[in-house]
Formats: sequence, structure tokens, C-alpha cells
Amino acid sequence: MINVLIVDDQDLVRFGLRTLIDNEDDLACVGEAADGLGALVAASRTRPDIVLMDVRMPGIDGLEATRRITADPELAATRIIVLTTFEHDQYVFDALRHGASGFLLKDTSPADLLRAIRTVADGGALMSPSVTRTLVREFVTLAPRATTPHPQLRTLTDRERETMVLAAEGLANDEIAKRLGISVATARTHVGRAMIKLGARDRAQLVVFAYQSGLIA
Repeated sequence: MINVLIVDDQDLVRFGLRTLIDNEDDLACVGEAADGLGALVAASRTRPDIVLMDVRMPGIDGLEATRRITADPELAATRIIVLTTFEHDQYVFDALRHGASGFLLKDTSPADLLRAIRTVADGGALMSPSVTRTLVREFVTLAPRATTPHPQLRTLTDRERETMVLAAEGLANDEIAKRLGISVATARTHVGRAMIKLGARDRAQLVVFAYQSGLIA
């Protein structure tokens, strides 16, 4: 059973998400919160597998709540999916930087939302290629930065670095395999090794590390 915590300041949104989740045999809504502070309390109490986290809320917003939850060692197994209205929302990148496992637009179909919850609960990450590229491009435009290469970047092989960049650009394993002329299993292995060496929680953090290291322009 995958336990889900819903965090959104709109009652109707929370009701809709709860109804959707509770109608699935392998999913259960274990709690709700209307703001970031409530999310912290509910997460500590319920220890959910997945948190569906709205970004813009009164008081402690979803970004700060994400930072605090992912920094709590007792919630190390909890994964956060950020919900946002806009593809360009620069807060989404900050949420990923603070440990969120991905993001969804609020107009995502119910089937895609359920698939996303299962994907992240299974250790995957939610990075739509088109939205990822838009997000990084928008963030670079709005907030030019000095690059700081990841200290473990030099431990990557050339192939691992290459697959890391492609994964960070939003390509799935099969797309990476096609681009590099390798098998899907080999692409998966290279991405996995890069994640281990860099200490990435999931593929979502590869976007952050690649961006901060200057590998994505």
C-alpha cells in the first residue's frame, strides 16, 4: 500500500485528490493539510510514502515545507511531488533543489497523476522532458548563477557524465539509449551509477547537479 499525504490550500482540490486516491486498491490517503506548517505536522505523524505538495500556500509555503521534510532524517523514505499551475514556476526548481522527486502540472490527467505516484513511490522521478527544458531555461534566464561543479563529478566516467546530462535534460532511459546507440539496460546502469557517485536521491536531483555544475546551459 502506498500512503499519500495531500497538501493544498483549496478544499475542493484536496477532496478531489483524496477521492481519486482512495478509489485505488494500492493507494491510501493518510492525511491532508492546507498549508506548509500543517504538512510538517501531518508528515511527522503519518510518515507517508508520497506527499503531493502545492507550492503557493499561506504561511509556510510548499517550498519551505519541502525543504524541512526532506531534511528530516525520520522522513528519509518520504518522496515529494510538487504540484504547480505554471510550467515556468521558478519555485519548482527550488523545490527540486531541496529534494522533491519531481513535479506535476495541476491540469495533469487523473491517470497520469496515479501513474506518477506509483512511479515516484517505486524510486523513479517525475521529469517531463519538455517541461524540464522549459523550467531550466526559464530559471537560467531569471537567475544567472556562478557554476559550482559537484565535488564528485570527477569520479564519473565519460559515459556516465554523458548519460547524466541527457537524463538531466529530461530524457528517459530509452531515449538516452537511442541517442547514444546503447541498450536501455546499459543506459539505466550508467544513470544509476552516476546517481550513486553523486549521492542523488533520484533522477530529479541530476537536473540540479547538472545545472549547478554548469553542464546545462
